[in-house]
Amino acid sequence: MAAPASTPELEADRQKLIELIKDEAVFHGDFTLSSGKKATYYVDMRKLTLDHRAAPAIGRIMLDLVGDIDGVVAVGGLTLGADPIANAVMHASAATDHPLDAFVVRKEPKDHGRGRQIEGAEVEGKRVVVLEDTSTTGQSALKAVEALRKAGADVAAVAVIVDRKTGAQAAVEAEGLEWRAAIDLDDLGLAPQ
Repeated sequence: MAAPASTPELEADRQKLIELIKDEAVFHGDFTLSSGKKATYYVDMRKLTLDHRAAPAIGRIMLDLVGDIDGVVAVGGLTLGADPIANAVMHASAATDHPLDAFVVRKEPKDHGRGRQIEGAEVEGKRVVVLEDTSTTGQSALKAVEALRKAGADVAAVAVIVDRKTGAQAAVEAEGLEWRAAIDLDDLGLAPQ
């Protein structure tokens, strides 16, 4: 089980989110994950990160998950999965003493305009956290980390809503980054694949 949230209210949010995920975001069948791996279930967190019932709780839960990392000023990750999470965290943090900005990492730099790969908060010389909805191998998060490091950011950690427990943590930690997860397969009653 992932660690419980830091307050009873946040833990209640986390438990409600776990129930929403079980009820509405876990699909059973034959799936091919973005990593190319095969799975008999798929956790579709976009269904909930873009849902009015879940997004505010996701923002509060993920802010709580990364809030104790010193010096962090912005959160974000590889588009599209991280975008709604980063926005939810940004909005949740606005009411705190330490508001965070959000950024989006494109898969490739734009070929027009300013040619940027990272949009939103300026990251050069800043401490940031990469967010993901779920992670299988960690490669999407690490692609964002690579772009952020190239832009001069100090990436402190990778934080995911749901850890599939399929190697992402080891891949992220091998890059010298901290790994944090709000919910794991035990919480959802699912077995690793």
